[in-house]
Amino acid sequence: MIEINVKHSVAATPEQLRTLLLAHADLGRFFNAQFKVLTPQDSGEISGGKGTIRQIKMQGTTFKEQIITADNSHISYRILGDKPVAQHRGDIYLKANNTQPSLTEISYHIRCIAPLWLPDFILAFFIKKDVSQALKKIASYFQEKRHEH
Repeated sequence: MIEINVKHSVAATPEQLRTLLLAHADLGRFFNAQFKVLTPQDSGEISGGKGTIRQIKMQGTTFKEQIITADNSHISYRILGDKPVAQHRGDIYLKANNTQPSLTEISYHIRCIAPLWLPDFILAFFIKKDVSQALKKIASYFQEKRHEH
């Protein structure tokens, strides 16, 4: 089992981050992938939240993810099926900074099992690199928005 943990501080509130991370069709701006919503959220859930199924295309592969839970402090999702990795679970924790309310720490945790042909350390390296780059792009996005005002 591979476990990846990436943290980054972003100049945004947890609610702003949740809204951005659940705007699935726009996530390609931050992640090296294309996202498409196949099934909307369950009735009564926040937009893009629990029950949403999205299709992801990246590096020549296509797979589906389902949002398990979503609120202002935690977003959880999983890959449906065993491709490109097995038993994938992603948890994104959004923790407001008590001394600076407009600053949020994102803790991004991913657990999965690599395919037999791919060494764990190589898959972990690429996932961590991808997530780190995405969080930096998200931080830059909010930084630029702040300077526009």
